Amino acid sequence: MQNFPSRYLTLVLVGFVFLLSLVLALLLHGGWWLVLLSGALTAVGVLDLRQTRRSLRRNYPILAHFRFFFEAIRPEMRQYIVEDDTEGKPFSRNQRSLVYQRAKGDSDKRPFGTQLDVYESGYEWINHSIAPVAVEPFDFRLTIGGHPDCPRAQPYSASVFNISAMSFGALSANAILALNGGARQGGFMHDTGEGSISIHHRQHGGDLVWEIGSGYFGCRDADGRFSEEKFIENAAVPQVKLIELKLSQGAKPGHGGMLPGSKVSPEIASARGVPAGADCISPAAHSAFSTPIEMLQFIDRLRMLAGGKPTGFKLAIGHPWEFFGIVKAMLETGITPDFIVVDGCEGGTGAAPVEFADHVGTPLQEALFLVHNTLVGTNLRERIKIGASGKIISAFDIARTIALGADWCNSARGFMFALGCVQSQSCHTDRCPTGVATQDPLRQKALVVEDKLERVAHYHQSTLKALAELIAAAGLGHPSQLKPHHLVRRVSPNQVKLVSALLPYLRAGQLVDGSDNAEMPPVFGTYWPMAQAASFTALS
Repeated sequence: MQNFPSRYLTLVLVGFVFLLSLVLALLLHGGWWLVLLSGALTAVGVLDLRQTRRSLRRNYPILAHFRFFFEAIRPEMRQYIVEDDTEGKPFSRNQRSLVYQRAKGDSDKRPFGTQLDVYESGYEWINHSIAPVAVEPFDFRLTIGGHPDCPRAQPYSASVFNISAMSFGALSANAILALNGGARQGGFMHDTGEGSISIHHRQHGGDLVWEIGSGYFGCRDADGRFSEEKFIENAAVPQVKLIELKLSQGAKPGHGGMLPGSKVSPEIASARGVPAGADCISPAAHSAFSTPIEMLQFIDRLRMLAGGKPTGFKLAIGHPWEFFGIVKAMLETGITPDFIVVDGCEGGTGAAPVEFADHVGTPLQEALFLVHNTLVGTNLRERIKIGASGKIISAFDIARTIALGADWCNSARGFMFALGCVQSQSCHTDRCPTGVATQDPLRQKALVVEDKLERVAHYHQSTLKALAELIAAAGLGHPSQLKPHHLVRRVSPNQVKLVSALLPYLRAGQLVDGSDNAEMPPVFGTYWPMAQAASFTALS
């Protein structure tokens, strides 16, 4: 098997040295130090294989301890051979350590003050109150759905912090089991990703957001087109709480993708409704609709077929007039989704072309500003909830995102870290060292589900506790009370501004009450008149 050397060879070699040194010591009456050393290493290797808490030790017995050793002495070596605590990419050592500590229930406190440069442009903070409030119970929730035009509406009470979209196939079976078990234990949502609902999503019964992409996996016919019959079958499962139509994702918006046939196992094929061993194609565009109006009609159809379960869509913002066209279609048809999930270009858990990962799509803060503002300016914001995803790790990340206009946040890589991901960035190679992003049976066996689902639940709970303390310090009782004026951002070494001044928000109805375009932020004044409900193309 492809990871036999990494998992067993070191132990076999050490064991061989132990036996050889034992024979030589008996024959030559010396060299017992080598016997003791190799015997000790052999015992360590056996213990590594038998323990269940650390995937790296199970996949790399003995060798993993060298990594832990260098981690332990890292503060003294930092300036010489190791990255700084705050400079790792895409997530710093401090960010990753925060998740590990919270997932394991360790102390997440830090001594000696901040390591951040508080006078560097871009530094942000929340102003605290001289009269902070008591920290209230921190299971912060919101209601999604209950559409007034849907007689059988099934609203859902959601946490403000949930697991973002990651498919079975991109993640291992054990990773999916642990994520969903953690979601069940902690009472929060688990997005399936566009790979649909596998047997591993179903085992623990955690609440699911069923994401439907352009491949219509789990609800497709033999030609890859949407199948109403198969959709109803999956949507009727009580575990499925929300239906999410994916238009694009932050990592590679407008690209599509392919899972090679060699990776399409019978389990993956069963979940997606495709032949095992055949290339699995995700087209760049949907075939069920081609205009904003048709898209909203399709969402309304999905909602009715799902028995009134909350239904919405996810997108990464590209051409502004395309999203504006969708909103104009809402005004024209009266059809609104229950929610919109905004995915920032900084998101992404799997493989993406470098140019797409680095230079395509809008960052989360600007994308969220656009979506929230557009709905406010058209008097639709009260009818539509907004979720957001894109490098959300800490309680401050959640607070900032909600202050900018979101109702809830999703995290993908944060929960991967809770599973034990070490940011090796080998997700696309099928050689993930911790068993999180691989289909290799030996590698994923190192991820012990019972242990990791506890860590997923702990990370969620500890992050919400930190969020409760953060908003209480600001004198607030619920994250929904956070607004842009609570955030401050440094724009130069000697100048700071409230975020509300940096991001000029529209007033209610400003896009539809006949206001002069010159009064609006440029993105609205320029692109709103170009958008049309009948087409995604812009009016010239």
